[in-house]
Amino acid sequence: MAIYELRCSEGHRFEVVQSFTAPLPDCRECGAATDKIPSRFAVTGRAAAPPPAEMMPQTWRGTYNADREYVTGLRRAADARRDLEERHPEPAGDRRPIIAHEGRYENAPLRAGDRRPIGDTPSHGRPAGGSHAGGAAGGVTS
Repeated sequence: MAIYELRCSEGHRFEVVQSFTAPLPDCRECGAATDKIPSRFAVTGRAAAPPPAEMMPQTWRGTYNADREYVTGLRRAADARRDLEERHPEPAGDRRPIIAHEGRYENAPLRAGDRRPIGDTPSHGRPAGGSHAGGAAGGVTS
């Protein structure tokens, strides 16, 4: 059995409870043929995603001095967010570390793994992404 919302050509609306295979009844008011319409109940609603890690409290005081029930709720929300991001990676965003965030990269930070434009060299004159004698190989130089 299902609940259907029906409308006739005259604009009369009503609901009916019937099986999936039963034919649609005629309009109760005028007797005209009816059609199924999307139910307002089924179309409305809102999904809420758990907050990202950046929105979680970062201090002892932020957890109400480690209130057990509050921290348990935070853990459940963090687990729900992790599960959501495993199924749908889009909400996670770009989690790669930011290498440059000033100057020309202020509006679009350079992240680890991004390819720098050809001819783009750091201000100290060494090739981008290279190493030098005083630093670790492959590391980011300043």
